Parts: sequence; C-alpha cells; structure tokens
Amino acid sequence: MMDTVKVKWNGKRRFIGWDEAGHGLVMDAKAEYGGDDSGASPVQLVLYGIAGCTAMDVISILEKKRQTVLDLEIEVRGTKRTDDYPKIYEHIEVEYIVTGIGVKPEAVARAVELSEEKYCSVKGMFGPQVEVVTSYRVIEADLAGD
Repeated sequence: MMDTVKVKWNGKRRFIGWDEAGHGLVMDAKAEYGGDDSGASPVQLVLYGIAGCTAMDVISILEKKRQTVLDLEIEVRGTKRTDDYPKIYEHIEVEYIVTGIGVKPEAVARAVELSEEKYCSVKGMFGPQVEVVTSYRVIEADLAGD
C-alpha cells in the first residue's frame, strides 16, 4: 500500500500539502526564516504525527480494555539538537492525560507501552538517536459539575 501526498509552494516559505483524499495542511516558517508563520513547520508535523498515531492506538486499546475514557489529551514536547544539521529532535516527551470514570492507571500504562513498542508507526520510524520519554496522568471525571 502506497500513500501519496503533494506539496505546492504558496510564496515565501509557505507550502500547501494535501493527500489523495483531499485532506490539507499548511506548512510555513517563522518570519526570521523568511516565512509568515502561517502554519506548522515541517519538523513540528513529526510531533503532531507521533501524538495522533499514539492517541489512536491508546484510545483503541483502552476501549478494548473496557475503560470509560471521556477525554484524552496528549502533549508532545520536542528538543532539537542545536550543534549540527539536520536539526532533528533528539529528545521527545509525550504526556498522556486521560480523563474518565474509574480508568485504571495500569490499563493506561499498558496501552501506552503497546503503542510505543508495537503499534505506533511514527514512533517506529525514529532511530536510536531519538530519545522518547512518556508519562501519563489519569483524572477522575467530575460528573457532578462541582
């Protein structure tokens, strides 16, 4: 199976991308690099990629474990190397914030572990030079609205 995306220059450092289904996105550089900062940088899309990939895995696994998840938020922080090119992310922190009813922390830990080690294709593309550190929090939903 082959995925195809196209990217077209849209002036300065802005590029518009789309896939075969027509889903689109805008990439741009900050003003100091000749852009208008009108979209994510291409390297930031890697952070979006790992967040989306692992989020889908974790939700799927938690559903199979019959956990009552009401919300999942993932914050990804990447630190790029500064001493050499390419300016790759050397250190990535992924924090999972799961809100639900009676969600078992060990179920979340296992879902994250399975995503990282087996299912997340984006994580699987990182070489050994990229350190990925994960953490998670489970928040009990306040259904009373207090």
